[in-house]
Amino acid sequence: MVTLVLIGLVGGLITGISPCVLPVLPVVFLSGGVRSGERPAGRPGRRPYLIVLGLALSFSVFTLLGTLILSALPLPDDTVRWAGLVVLVVLGVAMMVPAVQHLLEKPFNWIPQRRVRAEHGGFVLGLALGAVYVPCAGPVLAAITVAGATGKIGVRTVLLTVAFAVGTALPLLGFALAGQGVAERVRAFRERQRGLRVLAGVVVIALAVALTFNVTDVLQRAVPDYTATLNNALDGQGGAAARLGGSGGSASLADCAQQPSETLEDCGKAPAISGIQQWLNTPNGAPVSASSLKGKVVLVDFWAYSCINCQRAITHVEPWYDTYQAAGFEVIGVHTPEYAFEHVPGNVAAGAKRLRVSYPVALDNKYTTWDNFGNDSWPAEYLIDAKGEVRHVAIGEGDYDGTEALIRQLLTAAHPTVKLPPATHVSDTTPSSPQMTPETYLGSERANTYAAGTPLPAGTRDFSYPASQPPNTFALSGSWKVGGEAVTAEGRSGVRLNYLANDIYLDVGGTGTVTAKINGRTTTYRISGAPDIYPLLSAEDQQSGTLDVTLSPGLSAYSFTFG
Repeated sequence: MVTLVLIGLVGGLITGISPCVLPVLPVVFLSGGVRSGERPAGRPGRRPYLIVLGLALSFSVFTLLGTLILSALPLPDDTVRWAGLVVLVVLGVAMMVPAVQHLLEKPFNWIPQRRVRAEHGGFVLGLALGAVYVPCAGPVLAAITVAGATGKIGVRTVLLTVAFAVGTALPLLGFALAGQGVAERVRAFRERQRGLRVLAGVVVIALAVALTFNVTDVLQRAVPDYTATLNNALDGQGGAAARLGGSGGSASLADCAQQPSETLEDCGKAPAISGIQQWLNTPNGAPVSASSLKGKVVLVDFWAYSCINCQRAITHVEPWYDTYQAAGFEVIGVHTPEYAFEHVPGNVAAGAKRLRVSYPVALDNKYTTWDNFGNDSWPAEYLIDAKGEVRHVAIGEGDYDGTEALIRQLLTAAHPTVKLPPATHVSDTTPSSPQMTPETYLGSERANTYAAGTPLPAGTRDFSYPASQPPNTFALSGSWKVGGEAVTAEGRSGVRLNYLANDIYLDVGGTGTVTAKINGRTTTYRISGAPDIYPLLSAEDQQSGTLDVTLSPGLSAYSFTFG
């Protein structure tokens, strides 16, 4: 827990000094130097602390709960950002026009013996700034966002979020206190407080306008991402994502997941499969009961239908089910959605049919079973013996022959007289190159490989490809509507990807066409229906290159995955 808090603090400090926050620094500096008319010169004010307190509070709340709140309400993905921009404009006007400030304070005048002073407006300013700058990227924030999106908000997630917000706020507090120090020590600032308030109001409004039209992107692109190396180091082994496991699961089960073994282990009693919205591939959609699993060896496989890693794993899991079902083996595919479209039962059913999944599938849309197991990955396999004990955990892809050998061992132990058929030995296509381009998310919530080196802001705007593009990044061209999970083409819009891989897949949905140009060859794909992954490249050997993808209007692209 202490390590997790330290990771949050360090991650927040890195974000607090990253190019992402540069546009907000003039506002923090000038606003910190604005003195309330009720406070005599020379007496320390609380305004800098209130600004940063408001920023840390709104940053924490919207980062942790924004996805859950917006998913529960019929609101656009960028509602929080637009609300923050409106508040910034109103506060800027209030700094410039005393009558507007008094109007804003009026609702608080009912508080006995207490009148809201200009200092208290700093807290509201901080709230607005935090709402606007929630998308500031970083590996720790990405881990928190994923935890919020999957409903995994436990004590560890809250502690990590608070630590991250505190870390981010500390550098900004330094700028706010510097502004106050200058205002108190420099005579011109003390004597021209009215002019300083007007200037601060102008800067706040200018920031809101710049954010509205994405003018701040120019500044962020012009400044090299001097925190990239620190972020990469923080995102290595033992980082936030690795430590933010599920809120459930036993300690022994977590140990088995973190330190996988090639032999059978004692990982504790199997958690319950509960909170399931719907079952697929069962008689009349009936649930698989605990009593029906007694005496059987069971493989619980966590997957999502548009996950390429899961699809490669299914090519092994399905043959195991076909081969060993008669010998007392059962598979339960727990489908826990990664994207919003994966919550739709019809989409999952269609995806399972395309993948020829015949074993029972449990739709874990509320992440109940996911949390029961303390799971944090797609795919993940939990092998349970005939007594209901978890004996092996496999996170991610690979070592399928080893897992099959353990299945055979448990079946023989449960039924000593059973005669098992030959092992399946399906070819393992798990990517093995550590240099391969990692999964590339396109939505603003997790777009951590955007070529500009800055956060990809939500909203609709025009893009253009950069003159040069770093390896393992993507860039946009044309008109796009950027949402939290996906980017949607508003015209004939393009994505350029610099990659190193054998195979490339695009997770895309809607109705239209995708045109892919790679190695001088152009191919057009017809897209129709719910989002799914489409192969754009299949090569025998790993290669590096540039992929240009053009999407017709209305298509939504979620991510690139590789093999």
